[in-house]
Amino acid sequence: MKKFENYCANLSVLEKASDEDLKNEFIISGIIDKFFIQFELGWKVLKELLKYEGKSIANSGSPREIIKAAYTLYDFMDESIWLSMLKNRNDMTHIYDGDAAKRLVHLIIEQYIPTFVRLREEIRLRYKNCLDEM
Repeated sequence: MKKFENYCANLSVLEKASDEDLKNEFIISGIIDKFFIQFELGWKVLKELLKYEGKSIANSGSPREIIKAAYTLYDFMDESIWLSMLKNRNDMTHIYDGDAAKRLVHLIIEQYIPTFVRLREEIRLRYKNCLDEM
């Protein structure tokens, strides 16, 4: 699945965030931008998986609906973290506050990247024989 390949490629870059200078505004901005992309890829991968599983919500679902549906299907999903990511993505898209950006970067590194990694690993385990078919 091309979306999953893109998800994995972007995540491999985002995983390096903790090695960067987290006092540099340019780096902070870059991490947040990569997070936005990763979140978009994440919920769209979930949407494709829901389609594959025959769930009708995947045909027209919003990110929130897709996350909620995925949570009911996959025991490894932490709905509260995914909904927190959605809220942070929406909030930071329209407002730039340096302190809020730093707080978000710490959340990205401490909670969101491990959540993205878990999704990657669980998808590889569950769909290893059919990812190329999707």
